[in-house]
Amino acid sequence: MAKAKPAKKAASKKAAPKKAAKKAAPKKAAPKKAAKKAAPKKAKAKRKPNAAFMAPLTPSATLAEVIGSKPLARTEVVKKIWDYIKKNKLQDSKNRRMINADAKLRPLFGKAQISMFDLTKIVSSNLK
Repeated sequence: MAKAKPAKKAASKKAAPKKAAKKAAPKKAAPKKAAKKAAPKKAKAKRKPNAAFMAPLTPSATLAEVIGSKPLARTEVVKKIWDYIKKNKLQDSKNRRMINADAKLRPLFGKAQISMFDLTKIVSSNLK
């Protein structure tokens, strides 16, 4: 007769101990500051505008129809265009980032609608 195989012992190796889940340490209250007064803050120097933005530039003929023909700083040109856009309600009602062109802005933009981020590129190309 053939010998019967001995029954396998149940997991002779010890199971690896499970790592204990790290518990978040309870947050300690921030230590209160001592009675010392904080050093006085230094006064910030007022920012000086970049001279390149403040130089008066002459607008092209198409841009002059919207903002006027006298030389203006680049920042003033953008402000005047935005004043015109808001006055005539040309900002798209659904997507406020888009600007709809009217009869004066269409030759400047070259299309019916542009993104507000394209506005500075258009201004740059129309200033001398």
